[in-house]
Amino acid sequence: MTLLRNTNTEIFPLVLGGNTFGWTSDEQTSDKVLEAYVEAGGNLIDTADVYSAWAPGHSGGESEIILGRWLARSGKRDKVLVATKASQHPQYPGLSARNVEAAADASMLRLGVDVIDLYYAHFDDQKTPLEETAAAFDKLVKEGKARAIGLSNYSPDRIREWFRIARQNDLTLPVALEPQYNLVYRKAYEGGLMEVARDEDLAVFPYFSLASGFLTGKYRTLDDLKGKQREGMVKDFFTQEGLDVVSAMDGIAKAHGVELATVALAWLNHRPQVAAPIASARTPEQLPALLAAAKLELSDKEVQTLNETSDKVGA
Repeated sequence: MTLLRNTNTEIFPLVLGGNTFGWTSDEQTSDKVLEAYVEAGGNLIDTADVYSAWAPGHSGGESEIILGRWLARSGKRDKVLVATKASQHPQYPGLSARNVEAAADASMLRLGVDVIDLYYAHFDDQKTPLEETAAAFDKLVKEGKARAIGLSNYSPDRIREWFRIARQNDLTLPVALEPQYNLVYRKAYEGGLMEVARDEDLAVFPYFSLASGFLTGKYRTLDDLKGKQREGMVKDFFTQEGLDVVSAMDGIAKAHGVELATVALAWLNHRPQVAAPIASARTPEQLPALLAAAKLELSDKEVQTLNETSDKVGA
């Protein structure tokens, strides 16, 4: 388990993604997933203020509202850390100082919390001076509205620039990085983000850890995808090289008696600087395969096989 700086809390080796709450999981189902995750020892839940503004009839904040109601009903606020993000909510787009503060206040209201444990800059806002954004996040920490800050979807150069500005102005330093990273999408992280994460001792929490479901093995042909909500997100992985990764995972999963999702997440737990992968469960029945990754130890040979096979994907 990884100790997250500024929180003094060790993080369970699987972070529960909240993007399904209020989207593909109704409130009752979301509650069951949350209960099962915490019961298994999980203690970091990742959401964002924009979840799920993309769904018809939604305006953003649905995931936070459902999570907040569960926190209130369950009485388990002291057992979990809550991570959320700013920059994409339709009412607070971008990372101006005004939007960062307003988005944080709105998130805390929806979540029913008086402090956000880990607050991310969700996407880089190059229209706002980085000095302004870094100072706005620092202000939240110093006011007690956030315990720690993280960065998501930033380039290595922009992350280094954030740290330069923060050190120059005695601002709070980020402690976490949330990049897209999985067995069929490696180059962005390994091409520069991994190095800056190591240099700045950032805890890395990869999102899309299962490549939107492709790495679960449930989509073996394009026909398997037709009509599914994730069709547009998964179809780009349907190359021969991508399917070869799934085939390599088949053998490893069979050897350990686990599901493919378990292997995909366990591989991430073997990667440099990764504190824990983020994965979502639409139903409680999907959760055991995700949780099993926390205990699965892959052999050096198995890791090498996955590395060499996924090297050929090129993404």
